[in-house]
Amino acid sequence: MKIKDVISALECFAPLPLQEEYDNAGLQVGLTEAEVSGVLLCLDVTEAIVNEAKDNGCNMIVSHHPLLFRRLRQISDGDQVQRCVMLAIQNGITIVSMHTNLDSARGGVNYMIARQLGLQDIQLLDAREVNGVEGGAGVIGTLPHPLTAEQYIYKVKETFHAGCVMTNELLERPIRTIAICGGAGSFLLSNALRHGADALLTGEMHYHEYFGHEQEIQISVIGHYESEQYTSQLLVEIINDKCPGVRTMITKNNTNPIKYF
Repeated sequence: MKIKDVISALECFAPLPLQEEYDNAGLQVGLTEAEVSGVLLCLDVTEAIVNEAKDNGCNMIVSHHPLLFRRLRQISDGDQVQRCVMLAIQNGITIVSMHTNLDSARGGVNYMIARQLGLQDIQLLDAREVNGVEGGAGVIGTLPHPLTAEQYIYKVKETFHAGCVMTNELLERPIRTIAICGGAGSFLLSNALRHGADALLTGEMHYHEYFGHEQEIQISVIGHYESEQYTSQLLVEIINDKCPGVRTMITKNNTNPIKYF
């Protein structure tokens, strides 16, 4: 199995046309004709991640967040991104990222988040078709049984091992229908309201966006990393299904740069 075969399988599940215009998903660094010796899955690419791949005999890294998000004007030791590029090339490691295309794919990142919460009847929240490929932003689903707002918040905190859950005032009605968007998902708040969601779960939200929704919807914000931490497991499932026999491993490095005290 060659590296290009693994890339093809990933892009079949999450076609690149689904990515947002600002994004840079797909091949980041390296060659694709080599046989794959192992794939390391991660959320972010850091020097520790590249070294972990090297130490474990993996010549391929698949991340969620792209290593090359902004234009490189040089490749030196000037910053972490440049050092990662140099380290990967020096060790023959190919880096591929599945970002907003994986967010928008059916069965993608937001479905994975919904699965962790045990939601049922999961549907795309903002379905659309791009170049003949169907996808969409966010998902919406229902809990098997309604919860009080307090029960719901504690369930979210425990499920995602969140240092804290930022929320507006607690709803005085039961919560059952939940809209989800990993990462920064406040742009879907109006969609969630139109679909009758009791709660919106996301990773990031601006201060002023919390205002005006008291007793309308339960906003729950758990952190960008926390919301997308199960993406690596999703990538493992895709590769194991489409490329049986390819060795996969999830990083042991927690790359979350935000700490809670």
